[in-house]
Amino acid sequence: MDTGLLVLRLMAGLLIAGHGVQKVSFRMGGNGLAGGTEEFRHDGFRGGRLTALAAGGSQIGAGLFLAAGLLTPAAAMAAMGVMTVASTVKWPNGLWVQNDGYEYPVVLVVVSAVPALTGPGRWSVDHLLGLTPWPRWISLAAIVIGPVSGLLTRAVLHRPSSSGRRIPHAQAAD
Repeated sequence: MDTGLLVLRLMAGLLIAGHGVQKVSFRMGGNGLAGGTEEFRHDGFRGGRLTALAAGGSQIGAGLFLAAGLLTPAAAMAAMGVMTVASTVKWPNGLWVQNDGYEYPVVLVVVSAVPALTGPGRWSVDHLLGLTPWPRWISLAAIVIGPVSGLLTRAVLHRPSSSGRRIPHAQAAD
């Protein structure tokens, strides 16, 4: 079980962190902070650079903490929050990823919830520091607060579009 949790945490955490790196830099195929800022503007979010920095920084931090198994419920909560926002952006495109849908962000939301519910496992910083097991109420609060915070972020920062449908990035380039 500990090996499975380690693999799950590493894979999900590093993918989420990499997603954040792309928002704020030219690494991993990113378009730099200007590109991340433009992506958020294109998706209808207020805040410009600050929004891109906050989202990218949250993804990097949450992903690295999740991968390490450090403060796991909080890391999972943050990861679920930012990936919930990503899900809402892709919602108009339907479920499937080949249509730029929300399939992938939803998978990352659910996968991030697992270590919050099960604990990070023996091979984690939390275990090394003697922080586990977390009380059940903390885990349950994390998996509720994470997605709710993402939905609240969307409600506060997003401008409704006049067309009601976002154009997938691949089609927008055509």
